[in-house]
Amino acid sequence: MSEASLSYASLILADAEQQITSEKLLAITAAAGATVESSWADVFAKALEGKDLKELLFSFAAAGPSAPAAAGAAAATSGSTEEAAEEAAEEEKEESDDDMGFGLFD
Repeated sequence: MSEASLSYASLILADAEQQITSEKLLAITAAAGATVESSWADVFAKALEGKDLKELLFSFAAAGPSAPAAAGAAAATSGSTEEAAEEAAEEEKEESDDDMGFGLFD
C-alpha cells in the first residue's frame, strides 16, 4: 500500500511542478493518512531524481499498443477475421505438447 501512496504523492508533486523529495513525499502521504516508511520515500525520491515524471508518463501514452495487440487489431479490422482465427488456431495447435507422444502421467 505504501508504494501506491508514494506513487500518487509523486504524481501530485509532478502535477504541481514541485521537486520530488523524500520529505515532500512523506508530508503528502501523512496528510492523506497513509503510513509510509521513510526508506521507501527515499527510494522513490532517488529513483525520480532529475526525471520529468509528466514527460515519462506521456511517452508511455504516445507509444501506443504493443506490436501483437496492434497486429490483432489490424487483422480484425481488415475484414479477414476468419483467416486470422484460423491462423491463431493453427499456431495454438503447433505449440501444443499433444504431438510429442507422451502424456503427463505416462
